[in-house]
Amino acid sequence: MFTADGKPSDDDPREHGPRLGDERVTLAEALRSDEPSTMSLLGLVRHLAEVERATFRVLMAGEDAPRLFCSDTDRDGDFDGAVSDPQVVAEGWDAWRAEVDFATRFVADAPTLDTTADDPHNLHGSGGGAMSLREALVGMIEEYARHLGHADLLRERIDGRIGQLGPHEQPPR
Repeated sequence: MFTADGKPSDDDPREHGPRLGDERVTLAEALRSDEPSTMSLLGLVRHLAEVERATFRVLMAGEDAPRLFCSDTDRDGDFDGAVSDPQVVAEGWDAWRAEVDFATRFVADAPTLDTTADDPHNLHGSGGGAMSLREALVGMIEEYARHLGHADLLRERIDGRIGQLGPHEQPPR
């Protein structure tokens, strides 16, 4: 688990289990689920807006841009504040579009993908230090891939369709 600013979290209960247990204890601890999350489709949009902002505005462009939804006291504000109020939904989508537009312009205007920035907080798990725009883009591809998988699972819970069906097929009842 990671915090909203990309740092490893120290509050994941799966990481503090017994280290010398027998097979039953070891296996049960590895499979233990975490508390229910506040993950939602809107929360994912808001989270991706935060990550786009942290990667391209703050890290790569060096802007002093505050977080959009999260704070030091509410690290999961992107998910916790994602309520089904039309204004909150619109703000989430507007924030994501603005951050994607910024990133798109930044990448297009960069002279080369070898452009670097200092990553003192180890934003993308690279060990900190210099990070190229190329590596930042690869990190964003991984971020979107993971969270689009989450979105697909959430969508499946809503409409019941699974990924293997064609566009006009319905799941068996």
